[in-house]
Amino acid sequence: MSFRPNKVIPHIVSWLDSYAGNANSEGFVIGVSGGIDSAVTATLCLMTGRPVYIVDMPIHQASTELSRSLELRESLSKRFDNTNIKSISLTQTYEAIKSVLSLERNSDLALANTRARLRMTALYALAAERNALVVGTGNKIEDFGVGFFTKYGDGGVDLSPIADLVKSEVFALGHALGVPVSILEAAPTDGLWGDERNDEDQIGASYPELERAMAFISNSGNPSTLEGRPLEVYNIYTKLHAQNRHKMLPIPVCTIPDDLK
Repeated sequence: MSFRPNKVIPHIVSWLDSYAGNANSEGFVIGVSGGIDSAVTATLCLMTGRPVYIVDMPIHQASTELSRSLELRESLSKRFDNTNIKSISLTQTYEAIKSVLSLERNSDLALANTRARLRMTALYALAAERNALVVGTGNKIEDFGVGFFTKYGDGGVDLSPIADLVKSEVFALGHALGVPVSILEAAPTDGLWGDERNDEDQIGASYPELERAMAFISNSGNPSTLEGRPLEVYNIYTKLHAQNRHKMLPIPVCTIPDDLK
């Protein structure tokens, strides 16, 4: 069955509205990056009619990301009167933590994840002040495939409206929702490094390739039938899935037997 954005959009909007109502929350807080996932998620949240606080949190951000984020915020402000824009520069805060930590081993990855966790902290502070929910922007490939997110960073959210959609489906929603062309055409990036590297550079495979690998595994495909690039992507996918599985599972709890209590 082909993907139907016109059916999926109202389903997600209704789900968001019902969840907020059941949680007695007034609205949503979402961090935007100038990427397709946050653009689609922000638009879906605004379609509920509830107050949506769209937050830009640059930390040494690339100029291309900043311009796309600004274009998105301006576009949404014109289309929805329940849009609330806030920009918080976390560069000085990040630099202060970086200086105090004085990291040496594996510092690049550790500091990239620190950026994501600073943003999560800011979003939750804003959400608590506004009786709102922090909305996740992860898609299915990132959240349940290769684990391409920061634990307690962009993975620290109250609800995830697009986490059952693969990247191509998110792009389909973006086209249907009127997301700015600059965002639809931009290479996906997590924006955690302060340079122009994109997700494919980091993962070693494109999202369409990863989608095919996920579908192959879901359909119980035999890896011995693969060769060349499909096999290479399969190995990338399975390696990252195993490596990052701890992000996708509940926190392990040591159960104490009754006779030891």
